[in-house]
Amino acid sequence: MRVPLRLVVGGQYSDAALAVYIKVAALALRAEGCTARVATLAEYLGMSKSAVERALRQLARPDSVDGVVEVLTTRRTRRGGTGDSAHRTVRVAEDDELFVWVPARAATSLPPRLLRLYAVIAYAQARRQPLAYSDLAAVVRHQGGKSAGESLGERQTARLVEDLAATGWVTVRRREGLQGRHAYEAHDRPLHAVPGCADIHDGSGAGRSDGSLASEEDHGTDRLKTSATGGGGIRRRRVQEVAQGPVDNPARSAPLGRPGGRGHGEKRSSSGGSGDGSGALLSACSWTVLEPVRHLLEDVRPFVLRRIDAEITAQLAAGTGMQRITERLTRRYATTDPVRDGGRWILGAGLPRRGCGLDVCEDGVLWHTGQPCQVCLDITLATPPAGAAPAAEPPVPEPPEAPPAPAPAPAPPPAAPAEAHGGRLPELTAEQKAALRAAAGPGTVRAAVAQYGRTAAVYLYGWRAVAPALTALDDTEGAHHAQ
Repeated sequence: MRVPLRLVVGGQYSDAALAVYIKVAALALRAEGCTARVATLAEYLGMSKSAVERALRQLARPDSVDGVVEVLTTRRTRRGGTGDSAHRTVRVAEDDELFVWVPARAATSLPPRLLRLYAVIAYAQARRQPLAYSDLAAVVRHQGGKSAGESLGERQTARLVEDLAATGWVTVRRREGLQGRHAYEAHDRPLHAVPGCADIHDGSGAGRSDGSLASEEDHGTDRLKTSATGGGGIRRRRVQEVAQGPVDNPARSAPLGRPGGRGHGEKRSSSGGSGDGSGALLSACSWTVLEPVRHLLEDVRPFVLRRIDAEITAQLAAGTGMQRITERLTRRYATTDPVRDGGRWILGAGLPRRGCGLDVCEDGVLWHTGQPCQVCLDITLATPPAGAAPAAEPPVPEPPEAPPAPAPAPAPPPAAPAEAHGGRLPELTAEQKAALRAAAGPGTVRAAVAQYGRTAAVYLYGWRAVAPALTALDDTEGAHHAQ
C-alpha cells in the first residue's frame, strides 16, 4: 500500500494509527470501499477495540501539525441506532507528496511499533539512504507515561531492530553499510515463519489489551482464601509461567502446574521442591510446541523441564516456527521405540534439528517445499557407508635400484727413483693423481719430498698434503743448524 511518509515519521500519530491506516486503505480498494466494523478491524490487526477506535479518531480528525485528515468517514447509522457500519476511505495523495510502499500483510503480521520501523527501513532502502540507530530512534517514540512523545534510546531501538529481523521481514547485514553502519534490506514477505508468541518486552504482561492484566471472564479462582503457611501469597501477575491451551487429560497434565494435582508448579514449603520455591513451569509457546509428547512430561524433573523450555525458546528466537518443531516431535516420536526417559528423549532426540547447514533443511527435506535437500544427497553420496570396507590403498612404487658402485681406483704407480726417469717425473692422468692422493699418507708425502723435491711433491699430492710435511721438515733442519 502507498502510505504517506508523514504518517510514518510524524509524531502526532501513534504506532497503531499507521497499522489502522494501512488496513483501511487496503479494504478501501474494494468496489464497496471499507465497511468493516471497528471490532472487525481490531480482529484483523490483532489489537484491542479501544486502540483501533483511538487510531481512527486520530486519522479522522485534522492533525495538530498541518490539519490534514487522512481517513474520510461517512456514518450510516440511523437515529434509532440501527443501520450499517461506517464507510471509510483514505484521502487522495498529492503528486509531490513523499510516500513509502508497505505490504498490507505487514500491518497484520507485525506489531505497530515494529511496523513503523519496517516502513522507515523500506523508505530508506528505496531512497538509498544509510541508516544508523540514532536515525531509527528519532522515529520511534514513547506512546504513554511521562516520556510520551519522546524518542527511544539507541539501546531500545537496537533491541526492536533485532526483534524485527527475527520476524523475517527485514535482513540486517552488520557493518556492511556506509562508514561501518548496518545495512538493512526490507522484504515484501517474511523469509520464514514467525513464532506465534506474545511480545512481553514492555512489561510483565502481554500487550493484548489496553486494560489491566485481570480478565473479566475469569470469574472463578483456584487460589485458597487463606494460606496455611507463612511467607505471603503468590504474586498475581504470572502471565507467561502457566502453560496455556486446552488440556485433553487434566489428570495426567496436573504435574505440570495445572490446578487439581501436585506437581512442579504447586506452592511448596522451603524444605522441599525446587530451590527457588516456584517450581519449573513451561511457557505458553513451549506448552503448545510439546502437544504431541505432553504425556512424556509426567515424571520429568524441574531441571530438565527448564532445559526443555530454554531449548524451545532458543529455537523460536532463531526463527524456527512452532509448527515445524511440533511436526518434528510428532514424526520422530512415531518412528521411535517406547521411550523410557521422556525428558532425555525430548532433549537428545526430539528437539535437535538434523540436516545440513541450510536453515530450511529438516531431516534431509526442505521444509518450505517438501523436496529432498540436494546438499544432504551430495553429502550422502560422498560419504561411504559405515559397514563398507575401506578403499584399497594405491600400490607403493618400489624404490629405484641403487646405481652400481664405482670401480676401484687403479693403484698408484710405484715410486721410481729420479734416475729411472732421467730426473723427470712420470706423466700421470687426472684419475691417477686422484688415486695417488687418496692413498697417500704422511710418510709417503715426506718420502716424495725427499726423493723428488718440494715442487714435484706438490705436483703429485697437492699443497694441502705436502704443507704439513714441509713444516715438519723445516723444523727439523732448523733444530739441526741450531746445534
